[in-house]
Amino acid sequence: MSVDRRRVGRARSITAQSGSGSRCERSGGLIWGFNRVVKSFSRLLLILLAVRYGCSREAEAKEGLRSQGSVRIIYDTDMGNDIDDALALGVIHALQSREECTLLAVTVSKGNFYAAAFSDLVNHFYGRPQIPVGLVRDGMTPEPGSYVKQLVEARDGNVWRYPRKILRPEQVMDATDLLRRTLSAQPDAAVTVVVVGFATNLARLLDSAPDRHSPLDGRQLVARKVGLLSMMGGHFGIPRPEGFREYNIRTDLDASRRLLSRWPTPIVMSGYEIGESIQYPAESIQKDFGYQASHPLEEGYELYGKMPYDRSAWDLTSVLYAVRPDRGYFQLSEPGEFRIGDQGTVELRSGGQRGDRHLTVTAEQIIRVREALVALASQPPAGQ
Repeated sequence: MSVDRRRVGRARSITAQSGSGSRCERSGGLIWGFNRVVKSFSRLLLILLAVRYGCSREAEAKEGLRSQGSVRIIYDTDMGNDIDDALALGVIHALQSREECTLLAVTVSKGNFYAAAFSDLVNHFYGRPQIPVGLVRDGMTPEPGSYVKQLVEARDGNVWRYPRKILRPEQVMDATDLLRRTLSAQPDAAVTVVVVGFATNLARLLDSAPDRHSPLDGRQLVARKVGLLSMMGGHFGIPRPEGFREYNIRTDLDASRRLLSRWPTPIVMSGYEIGESIQYPAESIQKDFGYQASHPLEEGYELYGKMPYDRSAWDLTSVLYAVRPDRGYFQLSEPGEFRIGDQGTVELRSGGQRGDRHLTVTAEQIIRVREALVALASQPPAGQ
């Protein structure tokens, strides 16, 4: 049989090429698979790095919050009408020194220049002169009281005993303007407002119009920026004394009505009976403030009443709850919504959307709260 050698040669060539192609395909497949593994590993590595970077950024953010103070406080006070306002401001500064809060501003609802100047000198005393102070215009209780004017004007020789930057009434910002400026600069829902005096400033804030600080009106601005209102006011003890109308609420009753009917975020109120059950001890004033020759809280306490006397810690309890709501110092009532009743008293009515509550306290908690407040109010300024 004759064989066509050309065909055999071509067949061998084709077979050789075919075999070579199969080896190339196998080799190419291995390379392609290896590349997929490398790409997948690279993606996984990038994901892990992103997660690690994200966690690091989150940790840095949390650390930043701790360094700034995790609770951002605006303190609204009728400073000078009682000594607990001054002690409560001292507690805020102690908590800030512990990196638990940041005091953004102090607004004064007592219509007296010396109340604002005293608040400023307390901020200076604790090493925070940058904290702004605002004053109500045409406010209630314009008399100076028993300690703020004396300490603002106190001198040792030719030197102010307590330095301050507010020297004249025209240097004090309007309280409503300061509230709007402060709130507009804060993250949403980040601010806790502590009000321990009259509702005047906060009611005017709610009524305020858009301005250079924010295009929002007052109620919209509060709804966006404020997470909680911690308020000293009312009386929720059982039984409540007949005809009793708590001082902070009744002094500017119209403002109290407007505040409680229009405030858009939850309110937690510390009633009269809470502070009355927790007495700040005179012994602390006599023994715990001797780390400086002159102390504005100690001197203010001694000027306010005849020593020795214990004083109800009304305003201090609202501050403590605002900064440490989850430490078990207090219990809370069932939720409802605060309103002013026909007799001018605060009522917690069931229902409503705001979820207001008032504080309650047990005998054991009274002891814990008093110990905490004494430690905080008497804490030396940072760095001393």
